[in-house]
Amino acid sequence: MRNRGLGLLAALAVTSGPRAALAQRDALAARVTERVAASGGEVAVFFRTLDGRDSLFLHPDLRFHAASTMKLPVMIQVFRDADSGRVRLDDRIDVRRTFRSIMDGSAYDLDPADDSDSTLYARVGGQASVRQLVELMITRSSNLAANLLIDLVSAARVNRTAHQLGADSIAVLRGVQDIPAFNAGLNNSTTARDLGVLLWAVAQEEAASPEACREMISVLERQRFNDGIPALLPRGTRVAHKTGDITGINHDAGIVYPRRGRPYVLVVLTRGLEDPKASSRLIADLSLLVYRHVTGRRR
Repeated sequence: MRNRGLGLLAALAVTSGPRAALAQRDALAARVTERVAASGGEVAVFFRTLDGRDSLFLHPDLRFHAASTMKLPVMIQVFRDADSGRVRLDDRIDVRRTFRSIMDGSAYDLDPADDSDSTLYARVGGQASVRQLVELMITRSSNLAANLLIDLVSAARVNRTAHQLGADSIAVLRGVQDIPAFNAGLNNSTTARDLGVLLWAVAQEEAASPEACREMISVLERQRFNDGIPALLPRGTRVAHKTGDITGINHDAGIVYPRRGRPYVLVVLTRGLEDPKASSRLIADLSLLVYRHVTGRRR
């Protein structure tokens, strides 16, 4: 799983297995390749069933701006800290909108107009629980909640934990909307493999305690932005996922639990498609291809 530099064909090489299964994987590879080529964008894919018997990797080590997918390792750190007693999920912390740049220590304010969630700004000057902040950070992708939690657990510790879990090239450097750092090129970045490894650890209840991992999956299942991985899947399919998008960037990373078929991790990272509807549809199409491959369903 940690082999580096795998392209699509190399990633599909299998040492053993029924010939029919290999043919099915080749067919999936061809369909994914065709759809990605038609999109005109840069795309990375990480797919692996939780039993480890089936996988497909397309440019898994291609580096992308992480956008809001960096909130996944932040959540993992919060729950690990809750496991150790360093924080409690019901602890209440002050809600503020001013933060310090990692570049020069200058103050910057978060703007609700640039945030996918505005509800937390109404609580500035008051308090919110750690549990509430995690919920808003994941399900509504609140930048304000993310920055408050990053200040609580520290980006350096988030990064170190992600590396320890096997996502050894992810870079979680800072909070959101730190413009001086952005201008200096100090950005959070990831690969499809990094996010896949982290989700795998959550799904296998290895990222934190089993109870914490189950709770993280529940939070991810309450995701409000569902135009990507879940969009074309049958109604009722459980998808625990985290999205991330900025201009020209659109990602989705999740764990899919088909009603019939093996659960799997799927990460799709995209770059270079300016129309977010087009990139979301690309993610949805690739998700459906993988779902059909796993379940054998064609509808």
